[in-house]
Amino acid sequence: MKITEININLRDEDKLKAFVNITFDDVFVVRGLKIIEGGQGLFVCMPSRKLTDGTYKDIAHPIDNDFRNEIERKILKVYERLRDQNLVGMHRVLDIP
Repeated sequence: MKITEININLRDEDKLKAFVNITFDDVFVVRGLKIIEGGQGLFVCMPSRKLTDGTYKDIAHPIDNDFRNEIERKILKVYERLRDQNLVGMHRVLDIP
């Protein structure tokens, strides 16, 4: 599967840096990923929902660690490129590194 589009909604918040939607092979979209600033830097959270016990469960996520790392690397590369341009709001990116 190839990431063919990344939509990033840049945020100016403390820990939440962006909401992300990604498209695979121009036919399948996953919405609701987040870029978070943690104690060890930026990371990507998969879309999740809150359960009745207060915990969160991923709605969609890679089951292969190499694929997860590839998704995170590409999303963060696009995020950093947009952030370095001091952009805000929603941006559609088709030239995925």
